Amino acid sequence: MTGLTLPPVPEPYHLPFHYGALHNIGVDYLVDPGPVQELLAERHPALAAADFDGRACVSLNYQLYFAQYPNGGGITEEVEINVIAHPRNAADRLPDVGYGQYARGHDRTGLLGIARLHVLCDNPLAIDAGSRLYAEPKYPGWFVTQLPSLNAAAVRDHWSFSCRRAALETVGAVGAERAGAGDPPTGLRRYEEELLAVEADLAGLDGEPVVNTPITGYGTEKEGRLLAGPLIVHQPYRFHPLDDRTAGRVRLTLGDRTAEAVGDLARLVGDAPAAGVWTYQSAPVAAHHRPYYLP
Repeated sequence: MTGLTLPPVPEPYHLPFHYGALHNIGVDYLVDPGPVQELLAERHPALAAADFDGRACVSLNYQLYFAQYPNGGGITEEVEINVIAHPRNAADRLPDVGYGQYARGHDRTGLLGIARLHVLCDNPLAIDAGSRLYAEPKYPGWFVTQLPSLNAAAVRDHWSFSCRRAALETVGAVGAERAGAGDPPTGLRRYEEELLAVEADLAGLDGEPVVNTPITGYGTEKEGRLLAGPLIVHQPYRFHPLDDRTAGRVRLTLGDRTAEAVGDLARLVGDAPAAGVWTYQSAPVAAHHRPYYLP
């Protein structure tokens, strides 16, 4: 026995958190490890950046997900700015894998995980839950997207999201009364200022199914204690490796670099090309079909 205890689960939350549907795109960049290690030492001192043939990996992870609750449902959008990292004291337990092997799920130790640097989210409840449960550096943002959808046949293999500035605000008494017991009585004030945007045109690119979860998400509490939370996606992702010929299919646009998340991303990624894209779309569970006339 190690004597370690599990982190508490504060009210009103319950774990595990079940996703009713998930639509997800991640873009990976192989970058100079120096600035990455410096930022990790500041934000997650117990972690070290993964070494992929002398490069570190910065990953953008956009999610659109649905969750069902006893009193209704909720839709959340968020984007994580992550570094692929591992605990410093576990370096001797890591397999020797390159980026392509990591992206395809060859590391089954779960030690190579995502060190969250910034998480921008449009759901005040999810901001509170992520911060309190998983020590995520999570704060408000909102999104304009174009995603592949069975309900829009013309949009195929084209992903784009724009993350824009937002602020949390306290709602009025009516809104607070309508909130569920224990829910933070907050709303979201949206601004048009774009922080970052990603556009990926994957049409015609080869992709392959990969089983790369559980994904270990690392957080560092204010007291400096490191915690890890696994995310298990129950179906394979689709991975698109990129090279010099295809990296231009992904475009990253950065806004005001005085915003901390944007400035960190500019510092870490710079003009590095994308190295890979992974996508996930939940399968539909039902379809409402075209009507017909009765005589």
